[in-house]
Amino acid sequence: MDYDRLTGVMRRLALIAGDKIMEIYNSPDFEVKTKSDESPVTEADEAADALISAGLRAEFPGVLLVTEEQAATHSAKGDSFLIVDPLDGTKEFIHRRGDFTVNIAYVENGTPTRGVVYAPAKGRMFFTQPDGSSVEEAGSFDKETIGDLSPISVTDPDNGALMVVASKSHRDQATDEYINRYNVKDMTSAGSSLKFCLVATGEADLYPRLGRTMEWDTAAGHAVLSGAGGHVVRFDDHSPLTYGKPDFANPFFIAYAPGVALKKDQG
Repeated sequence: MDYDRLTGVMRRLALIAGDKIMEIYNSPDFEVKTKSDESPVTEADEAADALISAGLRAEFPGVLLVTEEQAATHSAKGDSFLIVDPLDGTKEFIHRRGDFTVNIAYVENGTPTRGVVYAPAKGRMFFTQPDGSSVEEAGSFDKETIGDLSPISVTDPDNGALMVVASKSHRDQATDEYINRYNVKDMTSAGSSLKFCLVATGEADLYPRLGRTMEWDTAAGHAVLSGAGGHVVRFDDHSPLTYGKPDFANPFFIAYAPGVALKKDQG
């Protein structure tokens, strides 16, 4: 893979999709449908998916593509592939809360190595550079010219006063019970893959997810966090979270800065 080209393409397509998403987000009304798994999907999900998938297929025709909104891609098999969630945080989008993202990632040998997470309503853009390190971009987000970049890195956490981030839409008792096993200074909530990015920037130390997610929900954030020095592991045995599973479904997981003293599963 040409990582220089991949970086530019993923970033540009995320921005193009973000513009379309915001056009629909700022409209008086938009269509919301229910998918077969009872999850919501909007015209913004579908429009963003069409733009991103067309762009990726044109630029990388020989690379497998998996995207949430195209069920036909969910039977793809391979160790390396592009994976897309065109609008992660659809519930946040529907309720106009702003915590939604565009996610594009590249998985190699079961590990997300490159990715972009763009939060158009928040004006935040995170991506991996060609060398795999992660940055946050500031500025006007020109499609062709990368703006000011700031390297991002996980914090050196204080296990006596951890900052924890958890889901806005998917908090439950099991998550709270697990979090309560740590010494927590403060908690914040965020939607979509922004939770990974908050750990990547040092704004949080720990993000446990004890709920259903799919690989397209997590791959881009996982890549960004890895490029910032963080880790993502399975909740049950703390082994690395891998990709390319038969149904693309994730087990429960923990994303964290390496200095966090992880608690073992008591289940």
